[in-house]
Amino acid sequence: MSTPQRLHTRIWHEEPEPDNAFAARTALCHGYDVYGDMLGRVRWTEMLFLLFSGEAPWPEQTELLETLAVALANPGPRDQAVQAAMASGTGGAPSAATLMAALSVGAGRHGGARDVFEAMTGWVECGMELAAWQARLAGAAPQRLEIWPAAERAAGFDPHGRRTPGIVLQALERLAAHAPAQRLRWLAEHREALEAAAGLPLAMSSVAAAAFADLGFSPEQGEMLHLLLRLPGAAAHALEQRALGYKRFPFPPVELQDDPARQAVAA
Repeated sequence: MSTPQRLHTRIWHEEPEPDNAFAARTALCHGYDVYGDMLGRVRWTEMLFLLFSGEAPWPEQTELLETLAVALANPGPRDQAVQAAMASGTGGAPSAATLMAALSVGAGRHGGARDVFEAMTGWVECGMELAAWQARLAGAAPQRLEIWPAAERAAGFDPHGRRTPGIVLQALERLAAHAPAQRLRWLAEHREALEAAAGLPLAMSSVAAAAFADLGFSPEQGEMLHLLLRLPGAAAHALEQRALGYKRFPFPPVELQDDPARQAVAA
């Protein structure tokens, strides 16, 4: 019998079972023994940080990521990605399709993961220089990519709001209280000036972008984590709506002038 090959990447290293090349005997994440040492001793957010950054987080970084994960866990039924999951669940779609609906809608520039990517790019380009941010927010939209429609506003700001939503202010305050939250504190201090430059109130995606940047993640990593961390709420609402059915969808249906159902009743 030939010796099973070892499978490994920069992130993950496995030792196979001697009699089953499709099963792992041990698994290391960036050198840490996941099942021998980590399991039962570390938080899920610590595992996330290790997977994406390649290093174990400091306790202060864990606390910041933990708080951010709670803030993003459920965008709520007003969020378009959650509504997409709910609609999918109401129609009886498989669980995977429901999550794919949430990911597809939540990937874009309207408060979605691409919005976070663009906002994090701002931190790379502008740092904590107010004048640079004001010029960026008041200037041209980010360069158009082939697979994304052109942005109609500054990334990280709410196109429908007149004032900063209460939950955004609460999340910013709590997150900025953490030790590594240098950019978050700067964002809280200069929020009104940034909103004036953008002509729009701050959105949760901007808070998430600052938090991811404070944790040392790249815009690409922040985009991926934003997609991941918002899935629990979409999943829970989809399961609830699947049981309730389409007649009890939490938002009013569209009123049709030529609704066939009304015509049948009238007849």
